[in-house]
Amino acid sequence: MPAKQHIDASEIAEDDIPDSHIVYQDAISYWTSVPASVNGVLGGFGEQTSVPKADVIGSMTFLRKLQARMVCPSDQQKLTIDMGAGIGRITRDLLWKVSDKVDLLEPVQPFVAQMETELQGVALKGKLGDIYPIGMQEWSPAPEKVGKYWMVWCQWCVGQLPDADLVAFWKRCGEALMDNGTLIVKENIAPYDDIFDDTDSSVTRTDEKFRQLFVQAGFKLIASDIQKGLPRELYPVRMYCLKRV
Repeated sequence: MPAKQHIDASEIAEDDIPDSHIVYQDAISYWTSVPASVNGVLGGFGEQTSVPKADVIGSMTFLRKLQARMVCPSDQQKLTIDMGAGIGRITRDLLWKVSDKVDLLEPVQPFVAQMETELQGVALKGKLGDIYPIGMQEWSPAPEKVGKYWMVWCQWCVGQLPDADLVAFWKRCGEALMDNGTLIVKENIAPYDDIFDDTDSSVTRTDEKFRQLFVQAGFKLIASDIQKGLPRELYPVRMYCLKRV
């Protein structure tokens, strides 16, 4: 799911329930049709724009502020999973730098295939973990990884899940996290009401909705910040740091 551009909210019925329109196969069909490149996964805001660099700088700055809240026991590995990872851009440019090993989850087969190229450097550093070619709604942590993840990273992907499936997914993320493990969510924020986008069958949620769903999933909000440096035609992007209750 790319950085989201503004949608005309006047076209949305007031009594509509945006997430009820999500169809997983429609989303897979759309994403399979776009190029397996940074430009493709970011909806045209690729490396010819400021978006990828600003995004990574914003995320790294956010994580640095949280260092004291994300201490990993010395006898455990900093294992991260990159959810809805696309071609692995965030792992390639950010997550390997702060993790001992990174797993990735992505259901779109051309994107998974492209990871072999994008993540060569990460693999050579010994930091590439397992790749799960499935959707978030299908994922549960492998038995040997329950309670082992230091961080779960969800960026520009959870709009593909209806509210109920998203809460269930985050509950499974909670099971995957070690004690004091961290869930990071980074997503575009709708201004007033949730908005369905029929292009990729996704929903852009409000900050209020995200906070409600975090509570339902058993998480408490530790910190939040707005991503800086993105084009004005995009919805604002907010970063959330969460811990299990």
